Amino acid sequence: MRINIIVPKMALPTGYSCVSSLAMAAITLAVMQVFKNDLAADSKMTILGGFIGSCFFFFLLTAVGNAGTLVLGSSYQLKLFPEIVACIVVSMFASALVHRVCVTTCLLFSLVALYYINRISQAAYGQSTSQLKPTTTAVKSKKEKGKKD
Repeated sequence: MRINIIVPKMALPTGYSCVSSLAMAAITLAVMQVFKNDLAADSKMTILGGFIGSCFFFFLLTAVGNAGTLVLGSSYQLKLFPEIVACIVVSMFASALVHRVCVTTCLLFSLVALYYINRISQAAYGQSTSQLKPTTTAVKSKKEKGKKD
């Protein structure tokens, strides 16, 4: 199933988006720490704690991507290692400060979020692999090159 997305002008410039997503990441981390005891009290709340950790991952990933775009130019792309892995590790560490079950649920929610972020990004900016046409180049052997009659 292909998602058709029209890429409009961005809502915020890259610099403002970087600062606002970093601020949202800090607020999310602060909320996790303020409600640490409540999130660790019940099994359903630990799942919620992992979801909040996944939101922290999303904001942190957005901030890192925007910072990379600011520093390295508009052709910058996040790679699996080190940017995405580092953001997942930091968000899992933040979730571990709340409860150990939050780490597992944070990882699961973050991987699902990363899948959908990648899907939306490919639909908006990338080219599907089914649309790529393979190119072949014919290489002539030495005998064929010498037979020019």
